Amino acid sequence: MVENTIKFLLNNEAVKIENLDPNTTILQYLREELFKSGTKEGCASGDCGACTVVLAELDPEKAGQLTYKSINSCITFVGNLHGKQLITVEDLKDGAKLHHAQQTIVDNHGSQCGFCTPGFVMSSFALHKHNQKPNRDEVLEALAGNLCRCTGYRSIIEAAMTSSEANQDDSFAKHYQQTLVALTELDKLPKPILNGNGNTYIAPQNIYELATELTNEPKSTLVAGGTDLALSVTQNLAVIKKLVYVGNVAELNTIEETESEIVIGSALPYSDFIDTLHHYYPDLGNMIERIGAKQVRNTGTLGGNIGNASPIGDMPPALIALGATMTLHLNGTERTILVEDFFLDYKKTVLQTSEFIKSITIPKPIAGQTLKLYKISKRLDDDISAVLAAFFIEQIPTDKGQKITNVRLAFGGMAGIPKRGPTAEAALLGKHLTKESVTQAKAALANDFQPMTDVRASDKYRMTVAQNLIEKCYLELQSTHTREVIETRVVNY
Repeated sequence: MVENTIKFLLNNEAVKIENLDPNTTILQYLREELFKSGTKEGCASGDCGACTVVLAELDPEKAGQLTYKSINSCITFVGNLHGKQLITVEDLKDGAKLHHAQQTIVDNHGSQCGFCTPGFVMSSFALHKHNQKPNRDEVLEALAGNLCRCTGYRSIIEAAMTSSEANQDDSFAKHYQQTLVALTELDKLPKPILNGNGNTYIAPQNIYELATELTNEPKSTLVAGGTDLALSVTQNLAVIKKLVYVGNVAELNTIEETESEIVIGSALPYSDFIDTLHHYYPDLGNMIERIGAKQVRNTGTLGGNIGNASPIGDMPPALIALGATMTLHLNGTERTILVEDFFLDYKKTVLQTSEFIKSITIPKPIAGQTLKLYKISKRLDDDISAVLAAFFIEQIPTDKGQKITNVRLAFGGMAGIPKRGPTAEAALLGKHLTKESVTQAKAALANDFQPMTDVRASDKYRMTVAQNLIEKCYLELQSTHTREVIETRVVNY
């Protein structure tokens, strides 16, 4: 029997939500329903981190273990709590004793006005749950999604870097088995439904239930991390009549490797596949670290980034350059297309009514292939691209140098959809990678795109940057090739 409730743990207390509008965010629920004001609203768009909370859930890869993830509660719908443990800043203190993540902020004078402090504390808490002695780079990654306007970051970073090895036995460690048992029992429940204010949330548990739901009600809105969709509610005050959450669909939350491919489920969060992609394509792993912040990567998904069909989405140009494919599912029938064929026009795709993205398949690299990625934005972390360039180049050595046998130049931010530059590609294909061929490709790019001017960049800026990135790629490849030749000569000397 399907219950009209969302069930989860609030710290160690079993909680159920009934008759609440599913457009409600976790932040709104905490502050307006439970009157827990420790979690703050700074931006309502997932940018500042003041709203950070932590979700603990069963680790899908390690039976009998929990995983702790920081998320932005301001852009996460309350239905996503089902089957998880919600931890807020009020829950950290063990009796009269501050948690390590709180005490180190005090000891290092890491707070002034204090508005951002709860978010920093929760991000640090999540980090130390998996890494009790983080280095500076690991701390910077964990805190990149938290902004402070008055304290300055040095003291906050030093606080988060303080080892927690001597403070392992916090209240969550003491209740670990109890939490594990409770979440295991919640995991056995049927798919949850939440109705409130005439709106509905439902979370299918397998691909059959999802396909049936969309067939019966094709106007339903799919939600995974909601890192973009939720902004329509929090910023534009939209009301979504029916939310269908795909985060519980088992078949969409997998990652598989074959000898030649990586297959990623459309609802798998970035944080669960970034390491795999970084191993095969370092530039791609580095770029994903700049997609939002840790909180966004813990919930945002590859399927959402593609399905949103934004011309400035970061992943589509990279996938297009790699020749990646995607599998679409419609009521038991599946088809596979190139990612580059998915986009038709601004916010328009080939998806049919009731069809959804099942998975994305990325070819593994072979000898002679290179992927170079360049994201141009106003700040390094947690920002939207003005231009994103993705270059896939395959070369073979000849007596005259490196000859290009395959090339795909894909761009985001240069048109109404992410797309390739065929004229620029033609200027390179079959030629040696030289200054002359690169100059021709730069000139040819002007025939491929007519970029627009908006708040992020002018049309001239976009074109100039895109052209210069082709030259940047050439210079980097030349440097790499020269270094390899020198290293080979040294080895063979």
